[in-house]
Amino acid sequence: MIEQAIHVAAFVAAIGCGLVAGIFFAFSSFVMPALGRIPPEQGINAMQSINVAVMNASFLSLFVGTGVICLALLAGSYVWWESPSGKLLLLASLLYLVGCFGVTRAFNIPLNDALAAARPAMPEAAALWAHYLGRWTMWNTVRTVAPAASMALFVAALLLKA
Repeated sequence: MIEQAIHVAAFVAAIGCGLVAGIFFAFSSFVMPALGRIPPEQGINAMQSINVAVMNASFLSLFVGTGVICLALLAGSYVWWESPSGKLLLLASLLYLVGCFGVTRAFNIPLNDALAAARPAMPEAAALWAHYLGRWTMWNTVRTVAPAASMALFVAALLLKA
């Protein structure tokens, strides 16, 4: 019974990681570059709006829900510990939790908070925006790679257990 639950959880985690990686990939590959091509005041306004809109049930359920499944798989990896799959579950889960939650909390949220406090029409806003674009996108790219790698590790764990 627990073996089947771990299989299902790893499968769901792989899908969740892939979806989260895709969202973050879209931002790093074309959303942020597009916002960087428009005047700073407009880019700031757009990103401020995005940062409010992202706080919705569908995104948060995916982002946090995948994290919860990863926490469960951290605990459950001991069931498969004698095989390479157990170590892969542990690594995949840690990578998602640190690479998504940790990076978001340590880097992206503080940058978003600073941007939220900015007044787009102020002269110093352009410098803040230039800093934000570079730093936020760099850390978002880390958030892209982490769940993509987690997804691959979850799939490998499942394939090795098949």
